[in-house]
Amino acid sequence: SALISTDGQTRALNQPFVTTISSSHSQLGVHTGMAKSTTPAAGVPVRPETPDDIAAIFNVHRQSFETPGEADLVNDLRGAGRLTRSLVAVVDSEVVGHVALSPVTVGGSVVPTEGGGLGLGPVAVLPTHRNQGIATQLVNTATAWATEQGYEFVVVLGSPAFYSRCGFSPAKAAGLSDEYGGGDAFQVKVLAEGGLIKKGLVAYAPEFAKLS
Repeated sequence: SALISTDGQTRALNQPFVTTISSSHSQLGVHTGMAKSTTPAAGVPVRPETPDDIAAIFNVHRQSFETPGEADLVNDLRGAGRLTRSLVAVVDSEVVGHVALSPVTVGGSVVPTEGGGLGLGPVAVLPTHRNQGIATQLVNTATAWATEQGYEFVVVLGSPAFYSRCGFSPAKAAGLSDEYGGGDAFQVKVLAEGGLIKKGLVAYAPEFAKLS
């Protein structure tokens, strides 16, 4: 089962995956592409991953979850060509946080549609660098990139208390449902000005099935 960290305590959830997140601890992030760095307001650089970051990204997730499932998931998405965006937060040349975006389908589509949606997660920050707003920076940088690229929405399974501060709201109110019975933890950030074009069941990349 997936894990969620709350005030340093890790507990199992009934969803197959939930991004590591709490109001005071770990957060989420991921990206692939050219390593053009952007510096959020808090001053921690967030940039796309490079090949040299892969081991450090694995380590960030491995230290944030009880099992290697989420760390392996990032590698699996990358290997399958479905790591749409992978972003790292860097402090003193060390990768301290990561967030991933991967394609999702809606309403039984066989393949993601152009300008469609993305799934956010997993996201994690090293224990030594939590409580500094790094997770928020990763999530906001990831969704800003998705907006710039013309994506319609981003979905996440995670803490409503945290993600509401990043512009997410209950996905069911937007006509979206998930495969895992996420309830209020399944949230969406609508990026398109005209709202969602397609509604229905959101399916994550097949690599997520290994976490069930």
